[in-house]
Amino acid sequence: MQFDLGSELRRVRESKKLSLRAVASAVGVSASLLSQVETGKTQPSVSTLYALVNHLGISLDGLMGTNRVVAGPPGLGAVTSASSAPEPGVDRRSDSVVQRREDNPVIEMQNGVTWERLAVGDSVVADPLIVTYAPSASSSMEGKMMRHTALEYGVLLEGRLTLRIDFDSYDLEPGDSFCFDANRPHLYINSGDVPARGIWFVIGRREMGYQSLSDLGHDDEAEAKPISSAVDVLQAMKAMRPGR
Repeated sequence: MQFDLGSELRRVRESKKLSLRAVASAVGVSASLLSQVETGKTQPSVSTLYALVNHLGISLDGLMGTNRVVAGPPGLGAVTSASSAPEPGVDRRSDSVVQRREDNPVIEMQNGVTWERLAVGDSVVADPLIVTYAPSASSSMEGKMMRHTALEYGVLLEGRLTLRIDFDSYDLEPGDSFCFDANRPHLYINSGDVPARGIWFVIGRREMGYQSLSDLGHDDEAEAKPISSAVDVLQAMKAMRPGR
């Protein structure tokens, strides 16, 4: 389901009684560019979209709510071939538990970056996304680092992707995962010749709130105790992560 990003950004901006020129100035883009984004003539980069979301005070989930998606042309959703299309007569309705792949809201951004929002149900914990970076794509057209209020978790499934954080650079391969406070300046770049695809969980702008990764227990020493449940297994795995 292709998501009408521009119309939704305009709706939120107007509901807050903010002028187009004021919002454009606040996020560091031209009024003409923002106008083109709102009318669907162009798409924002990842960094510009995060700047808009943060300035307007909304979450990705609030922006991409499933009740505001519209059907797009073939090939824009998760169904990309006849072999993966739903079988005739099969009930493929989405509900509060299962979101069918053809109902995933999709945003195609500038420079070959695509976000596909996964099921969230009634959760207010995270924005789960399938993220794709086409060859030569990056999260910022200008190569500038971005920052936003969130915690960012992810795992790369296909291709290769470079993650730059502060003055460090990491070359990610399939199976590599990451976790960092997105208030730190960061940038994603696909320097390869094949798409890089992974699953991201963005936690932020929620009623639960947070200050840093330590609020989710990342700085707490796990106490030794018998493993008797799946929760205990996860706690033990956390204690075994590199650097402990």
